[in-house]
Amino acid sequence: MKMVKKILLALIALLLAVVIAVVAKTLLTPSKQISVPKITPIAVDTNAAASRLGAAVRLQTISSSSDPEANADAFKALHAHLQASFPKVHATLKREAIGNYGLLYTWQGTDKTAKPIAIFAHQDVVPIAPGTEKDWAQPPFSGAIADGFVWGRGAWDNKGNLMSQMEAIETLLASGFTPRQTVYVFFGHDEEIGGLRGAKTLAERWKKESVKLDFVLDEGTLIVEGILKGLETPAALVGMAEKGYVTVLLTASATPGHSSMPPPSPRQSAIAMMSAALSRLDDQQFPVQIRGLARDMFDTLAPEMTLVNRVVLSNLWLTKPIVESQLAKSASTAAMLRTTTALTQLNAGVRDNVLPGKAEASVNYRVLPGDTTEQVVKHTLAAFGEGAPVSATKKEGYSEPSKISRMDAPGYHAIAKTIRGLHPTMVVAPSLMLGGTDARHFDDVADNVYRFSPVRAGPDDLSRFHGTNERISLSNYSEMIQFYAEFLRAAAGPSSTKSP
Repeated sequence: MKMVKKILLALIALLLAVVIAVVAKTLLTPSKQISVPKITPIAVDTNAAASRLGAAVRLQTISSSSDPEANADAFKALHAHLQASFPKVHATLKREAIGNYGLLYTWQGTDKTAKPIAIFAHQDVVPIAPGTEKDWAQPPFSGAIADGFVWGRGAWDNKGNLMSQMEAIETLLASGFTPRQTVYVFFGHDEEIGGLRGAKTLAERWKKESVKLDFVLDEGTLIVEGILKGLETPAALVGMAEKGYVTVLLTASATPGHSSMPPPSPRQSAIAMMSAALSRLDDQQFPVQIRGLARDMFDTLAPEMTLVNRVVLSNLWLTKPIVESQLAKSASTAAMLRTTTALTQLNAGVRDNVLPGKAEASVNYRVLPGDTTEQVVKHTLAAFGEGAPVSATKKEGYSEPSKISRMDAPGYHAIAKTIRGLHPTMVVAPSLMLGGTDARHFDDVADNVYRFSPVRAGPDDLSRFHGTNERISLSNYSEMIQFYAEFLRAAAGPSSTKSP
């Protein structure tokens, strides 16, 4: 009886110690948000700016992987629109073409010893899914201004960023602002198909010229509202890295023949072998793990959460398995925590009465920083099992995960300072960019590469990205212009005496 009592007391003491540790960790974990003076944003003629954005959206700058000259007239028209809309930019900054229709602007700084910085956006857009045109509230390339929004393909991705950057620079020039360090502004024309003609060409040129940038700011993660459970304020998630990209081509071979005499044993036909392999692969996903950038993000967000979520995220030393299991249930959060596996293509057979001699499949992986494309291939083969009659090779055009940029660096500080100055209650946190950007080509050129778009997105907005009813609100577009103006002040100046 005494032994049972001792065990019970020990368990109570242990539980009490855990409770004390959890409470202490929760209460003693400080906020990581910087405190900065509130910034009075520049005045924006929102209607005029929205009209210029709408005109840009109407130009169907759809890039093509097979034809470098596809929609050339639309790209030329966009260039002319930029020149007409932003005369001070074109009178002051040097403009040159990169890879056919990419545009590079150089804003010379006053300090030639300072490392340059760069901001990016892209001109090209994805096409409209055939048959969905009727589902749009406004025609997809109308650039219509209605119900408080600019509508159309590119309003968000990425002409909103492009035009707001130009609006900001035009305003800064009107105020007499000159950057301390040289600012490059690059607008790629083929980002949606990999950036090989535009961004990669520029990156290779800068390598040859030994240009070294302090940092790059490109499109990326967003200001999310009502998406992160337990966070009542908007959160500006800054992409510190982006996932790698690789498609693994699978091939299963068998003896072709007539469908009247199929193989006598199961899984001997090409289709059966491939089906079994894909089933194994789908069952053996990469594990969901809170590590790297995901851990940094949760550590930063935890002190800003409501009570229950704050306790849970502040004590991942205890709650990590539970949190991982919950996050694994959502496609968007699971994608942040693992290398994803997507079965995307399957091809076999030419007629319904012929056993094919070959079955082929494509599996697309988005590779988490810390993993590599070679590990992906090994994982694929291991899932099939030793001796499986299916080969796996990487398709050309793959890319490794980018390097992870630093939080304790001027670029991140300028982003955080700008956001917190303009929106004091907004939370700023590091994050991971799930998709690909032009920025990935500049890891060897810039000390740090950040991926952030000052676009507000709620739960109903994410499907608009590359989807139906893409739009940007007029109020948010005005905020975007203000963000880029103040960001350039914070990052590269000020050296002027007058404010716009």
